[in-house]
Amino acid sequence: MGSEVVATVSPTRQAFRRVRRDRSARLGAVLVIVLIVIAAAAPLLARLEGQDAYTYNISLLDPLRGNAPSGAVGGVSADHWFGVEPLTGRDLFAITVLGLRTSLFIAVLVTLITTVVGTLVGISAAYFGGWYDAVVSRLLDFLFGFPQLVFMIALGIIVPAGFPRSLLLVLVLSVFGWAGLARLIRNQAKSLVTREFVEAARSVGSSGWHVITRELLPNLLGPVLVIATMAVPGFIGLEAALSFLGVGVPPPTPSLGRSISDSIVWVYTGTDPWFLVFPGAMLFLAVLGFTLLGDGVRDGFDVRLRRAN
Repeated sequence: MGSEVVATVSPTRQAFRRVRRDRSARLGAVLVIVLIVIAAAAPLLARLEGQDAYTYNISLLDPLRGNAPSGAVGGVSADHWFGVEPLTGRDLFAITVLGLRTSLFIAVLVTLITTVVGTLVGISAAYFGGWYDAVVSRLLDFLFGFPQLVFMIALGIIVPAGFPRSLLLVLVLSVFGWAGLARLIRNQAKSLVTREFVEAARSVGSSGWHVITRELLPNLLGPVLVIATMAVPGFIGLEAALSFLGVGVPPPTPSLGRSISDSIVWVYTGTDPWFLVFPGAMLFLAVLGFTLLGDGVRDGFDVRLRRAN
């Protein structure tokens, strides 16, 4: 009886059970949930501290040290939990939590867009084949061979300053971000389009959209979830890197990448090394959480890894 019950459990449910039993995945999930809560409640947390990320507090800086924060540990106090930013005296706690909000918003939105586009393009290319598949393949080759980072930096420089930088980042990262998932899904979907259940759906007159969404997509859910989960830390890091290079989210909007970029000179001179600690730690935890969760999802859904174990 027990074996019959196990046999009736779908592979997807079995995979999710393995993910839930994975300690690293659970730790990653906890980190992700905590960080999402912090990002969602960032304005409330800043108000709870009694500060904001935009008010300059020049009186908290020491002119004799190049306008570095006065006091120990970067100006940490009961009023400023993470200290203050050099040169401006803005509250670093508010900058950090709101910067996390910015990074997560961009990364999650880009992941949603690229996942939907990449999945639909990959499945449709495998299903319809012919000239459409050939065009998609050439487009993917072009996107993989294109110098994406150079283009992003150049575009960030030439686009008018009035254009919202967060929207620009989402658009640019989305344009280039869907190609990897599309190629993977296309290759896996090609092995499914000739299976009996697809032929049966075609024989009863089901539309292409019905076959793609009701027959092929459920069987590709595992790879889609794995790639989507693993993509989030990549987009977080890329957004931070672009902000680090000065073409990301502009000031005074808080950004973890720009805070880390601004902190380099203070760390290098030894004037205020604490300026790097809190934004760097928040970025590290965000990447770590999604990476651990993504590894767990991959291990749970990867048939080859399960057979090896």
